[in-house]
Amino acid sequence: MFQPPTFTRGSIGSPAEATVITTVLTRGPISRVDIARMTGLSQAAVTKAARPFIDAGYIEELPNRERAATGAGRPASPLAVRADREFFVGIKITSDELIGVVTDLRAQILHSRHRALDSHVFDHVAAQIVDLVGDLLGQNAAYRERTHCMGVALSGDVDRASGKVRYSPFIGWNDVELAAHLTRATGLITTLENDVKALTVAEQWFGEGVDTASFALVTVGAGIGCGLVVGGQVVSGAYGVAGEIGHVPVAGGGPPCHCGGRGCVEAIASTEAIVAASRLAAGRDLTMEDAVALARGGHEGVREVFARAGHAIGLGLAAMVNLVGPERVVVSGEGLANYDLFEEQIRQTFVAQAFAAAANCPLTIRPLPFEAWARGAAAVAVQTLFTL
Repeated sequence: MFQPPTFTRGSIGSPAEATVITTVLTRGPISRVDIARMTGLSQAAVTKAARPFIDAGYIEELPNRERAATGAGRPASPLAVRADREFFVGIKITSDELIGVVTDLRAQILHSRHRALDSHVFDHVAAQIVDLVGDLLGQNAAYRERTHCMGVALSGDVDRASGKVRYSPFIGWNDVELAAHLTRATGLITTLENDVKALTVAEQWFGEGVDTASFALVTVGAGIGCGLVVGGQVVSGAYGVAGEIGHVPVAGGGPPCHCGGRGCVEAIASTEAIVAASRLAAGRDLTMEDAVALARGGHEGVREVFARAGHAIGLGLAAMVNLVGPERVVVSGEGLANYDLFEEQIRQTFVAQAFAAAANCPLTIRPLPFEAWARGAAAVAVQTLFTL
């Protein structure tokens, strides 16, 4: 069967084309009339901008249907994305494993794989990623034929424009040119992004943020991360680290943080910080699972550790909401498995510290599987392909 040419990075020819494809991706099926109403483009401009994507097989016109608003009138032919027109690889790097996924155009996970990491040496990690990509694409002949882009996400200071890992504390990398290496090794156009920002892109395009001009995504777990969307754009800031509420100081003279500061939210509320404080409170060695069991069993000292963590997170959330003013805050991350132990303190502190009406900002709890981080990386690859 004939397949029209695949779009590549730089194929988008105008802002109108970028607007139309992203609107259909995130809100489709949708009529040209509704696209025009939502975007401010004329219907003629919408039709012109959609044509290259229809010709290339990325957008299809669904059968005519009567417009529901009137019950009659001109029939509308909704535009919808052909989700299987192209596939994307997403890779999430953690300190001890790689999580890889293949997604369709709407970032729906089709296959996933986990691979243990026993070394943080760059060559070893890169080779493992290349091998994982080969494993993922080998699951289906169509994946090999119609996958051209990959997203890679990891924690730390990541420069998306250059594809460089400037600093990643969990794997000990500094100034590593990862994207260029993986592009050469896999043949896939590789986009590198901070893992929380990647998760934020997935929520912006395909999740909680679809109909929201501004929101914040806060992750709780190994680190305390925050992605910000303001005016419909993910905010990176002049130095690429906007939204790092994990490194907002909330306790003068508090515990040292890996960033070099003291009393940061992350130094009090990350998994590592909670375990370290719980060991002191319990007077013995223990794991996070042990700490959770002790807290739920009523151990006052360990319960207080979780309460302090919740207080620190609440202070960080309030500071962010006071400064940025998002419409909503989505809280996610692997730490939600223990959310019952500090939810009350988070909410109480947030309400107490948020200024005036900002205290009304809703906190939405959104548990996500760990594969969602890799899905976020794939969503970044989708975004890279369809934006100017």
